[in-house]
Amino acid sequence: MVLAAAFVLGACGANSANEGNEEGNSGAATDRTTSEEATPEAEAASIKYYNFDNEEQAKSTRALLDQFEQENPNIKVEHVVLVPGNSVEMLKKLDFLISSGEEVDVVSIPSLNAVMERAARGALAPLNELYEKNAIVPEDEYYVNPQIDGTYYGMQYSTGYQFVLLNKDALDAAGLPVPKYGWTWDDFREYAKKLTKDKMYGTYFHTWEMYQNPPAQTIMRDPFRYQDGTTHFSDPTYKYFFQLRKDMESIDKSAKPYADVIAAKLAYRTEFFNGEAAMLLSGSFMIPDPGNVEQYPHTFKTAFAPVPLPPEHALPKEYEGGKYFVGGGHVAMGATSKQKDASFQLMRFLTTVDSEARMEFSGWKKADHEAVLTRLIGDKADMYDVESLKSTLFGSDIQYLDASQVVTTFGSQLAKIQSDGFSRFMLSDESIDDVQKWMVDEATKVIDENK
Repeated sequence: MVLAAAFVLGACGANSANEGNEEGNSGAATDRTTSEEATPEAEAASIKYYNFDNEEQAKSTRALLDQFEQENPNIKVEHVVLVPGNSVEMLKKLDFLISSGEEVDVVSIPSLNAVMERAARGALAPLNELYEKNAIVPEDEYYVNPQIDGTYYGMQYSTGYQFVLLNKDALDAAGLPVPKYGWTWDDFREYAKKLTKDKMYGTYFHTWEMYQNPPAQTIMRDPFRYQDGTTHFSDPTYKYFFQLRKDMESIDKSAKPYADVIAAKLAYRTEFFNGEAAMLLSGSFMIPDPGNVEQYPHTFKTAFAPVPLPPEHALPKEYEGGKYFVGGGHVAMGATSKQKDASFQLMRFLTTVDSEARMEFSGWKKADHEAVLTRLIGDKADMYDVESLKSTLFGSDIQYLDASQVVTTFGSQLAKIQSDGFSRFMLSDESIDDVQKWMVDEATKVIDENK
């Protein structure tokens, strides 16, 4: 999930989904082209919307598309799920379709970097003329606006926040308060020690990049590069967090060993809801899960805390006062689309609509976050520490970073270098200094090759 604005944040969230904010109907009519205003191109259009919905998400998407068709009776939308629930495989299939000349109208893309990579290849259609035609200023509308040299290529569909889920029963048993904004990763380590008991680890770290160096993924604008374009693998956060991870496993015994996580191919949700881990860094895509006791049987209440900040001695070189990265998915238009006006209408609808079927926070600045949160919790509020969740998402201390000014179209290569470096450190006796130097050298080569 490499997004240069916030997975949140939005985390944690983290958050491919593998790793969502909207406004009421009173404002929606002025922000979307209606059927009466439709251009001739859009008046008799049949378009396709591609994404990676799982079975449950597909139902919500179809309800939204039905609403769109009711409001725009001259546009029909076919919903195409490329690979259910798997954004990585979905992108591979999408790339194949585009390269083979398939007409792609609107597509859901899980991260900013994934948009940028495809825009740089010429796979996506520029949106500037359509924005101008509809008198829309992107920066007034969305938190993150994918662009290359002033040319826009996507609309932010969802905002993803990162946070820490905590087993409230375990906290109470250990006499620990729910952490608040400003707690540090040193505090997190101490919490994990005190929460470790019997068969429960204090925390669980999964295999994604976010768990290898959370500060780089949650409080820096770009997960791999400084704003001058150089690699930030040399940043103090790497040495600090790599060592913290290793010490929590080998000294504190408060986190399941990385080698075991890889070998067993563990599921992060299962680790938390089965009571195998008392804390889990994750993202807002997990908000519905504490209430889903049928799929994740458990009896404890879940509390929430903002992502910890590094201690003073390990702050990033480009630290911006504890502001968080906010990530999320985007909708984009394929360069091969022959129905660009109709596709643009659908993109605006999907990113601004207020609907009971909407179960993700929107990337639209005019959105109502709490209305979505209420829907996500549903009638299971007793399974949540709701106050801690609201303060984690919307507290007065919580602020978010602006979008990165660095265009990284090769993020997957940098992610692999980080993962390889992390594995070398965790699974061998190689020093952190040697590993960090290797990471910087390799990343610099990649950056130089792509200049």
